[in-house]
Amino acid sequence: MFSIAALVPSPPMLVPALCGRGELPDGESDDPIAVLRAAALDAAAALAAVADRWTVLGVGADDQNFGPATRGTFRGFGADVVVGLGPRDSAPVPADPQLPLPVLIAGWLREQVAPEISVRARLLAADTAPRECARVGAALRAALDADPAPHAVLVVADGAATLTVKAPGYLDERAAPAQHELDAALRAGSRSGLAVLDPDLCARLLLDGRAAYQAMGGLFAGDPADPLVRTLYQGAPYGVAYDVSVWRSSGPEGSDE
Repeated sequence: MFSIAALVPSPPMLVPALCGRGELPDGESDDPIAVLRAAALDAAAALAAVADRWTVLGVGADDQNFGPATRGTFRGFGADVVVGLGPRDSAPVPADPQLPLPVLIAGWLREQVAPEISVRARLLAADTAPRECARVGAALRAALDADPAPHAVLVVADGAATLTVKAPGYLDERAAPAQHELDAALRAGSRSGLAVLDPDLCARLLLDGRAAYQAMGGLFAGDPADPLVRTLYQGAPYGVAYDVSVWRSSGPEGSDE
């Protein structure tokens, strides 16, 4: 049974070893990355408190699936931090240095909050049509609901990377209003707001999480109302928009947050 979903972004700087920044002192810090990291860990912990069966949704160059034996390394981002989608055994498979970033981040979060569990990941191709994204989300929901055990979904997705002149994609004047609308849709859990994201505009704005956001909307498409959302973080510390939140169905099974 589908129980809970969480949304996190995928910047490598979430991993302390990659940026030399530690944890929050006494729960407070003016370091935006430490604040973002704490929010992402809180979101993942919310999943772990409810379910030990996770499915990860993200975006990649192609449609891909990854099983619990998957292992990768952040070597290409500055440190050989090895993570996996399941517990390490006595003869682990080699760490893939090319593992897509959403899967690496999911593996790192899993190891931080629930190292004993195993998860599976599904990446949608970046150019997947909105209707297909919604279908993938709805099909996943149906499959999870068919199992009486509690299931969680971790969505790993980034917003626009063109919000300032120092952003990876430089400044695009269209990015701020587009991101504002997306942030509002994410805060409200607006399925219709996610469904209308334009693939062409999102691609131009380097809004790379578009397909995953729309699949997340599909997860809740069959519910009578938009999901209940607890927003933990919204910001763009380096010109890239990041959202962290926890989502539950609006029906009786999801109203006990």
